[in-house]
Amino acid sequence: MERVDNDRELLDELAAQEARLVFDRFDEETAWALGCALREAALEAALPVAISIRRNSQRLFHAALPGSSADNDDWLRRKSAVVDRYGRSSLRVGEQFRVDGKSFDVDARLDPSDFAAHGGAFPVLVRGTGCVGTVAVSGLPQRDDHRLVVETLEAFLAERR
Repeated sequence: MERVDNDRELLDELAAQEARLVFDRFDEETAWALGCALREAALEAALPVAISIRRNSQRLFHAALPGSSADNDDWLRRKSAVVDRYGRSSLRVGEQFRVDGKSFDVDARLDPSDFAAHGGAFPVLVRGTGCVGTVAVSGLPQRDDHRLVVETLEAFLAERR
C-alpha cells in the first residue's frame, strides 16, 4: 500500500484495491493455494502472524507462524466479522468511520468483542457474485497486516490471469 497524503486518497486507494482484486472463482483449492502463498510470504519476511481464509464462514485455511498467539486468532475472527458485515476491507470500514468523524467501536453499535475495524481482513470478491469470504492476517500494525494481504493477493491473482 503506497503512502497517501490524505484520508480521501486512502479511502479511494482502498476502494480501488477491492475493485481490482477480484477472483473469477474461489474454491477450496484456491483458498489453500492463497493461504500457502501468504504463509510463504510471511515466513520469508519472518513475520509473526496468524492467517485465516474463510468462505461463507467456513475456515478453509489457517496458519499460526512463530511469534503469533491466540490473541491473533481472536483479532482474525473480529476483523473478518467486519468484512462479513460490510463486504469491505476491515481497514476501509475503520477509515470510513474515522473520516466521517466517528468511532467504529461506538458508532457502529456493534459489540467490540465481536467486531474490530482494524486493517488486515480483506473481502474475497468473486466476479458476478460479490463477497463470499475473507482473507485475513493478524500480528503486525494494522496497515502492515493489510499490506501483506493486498500484496499477496495482487501477486496471486496476477499469476492466474
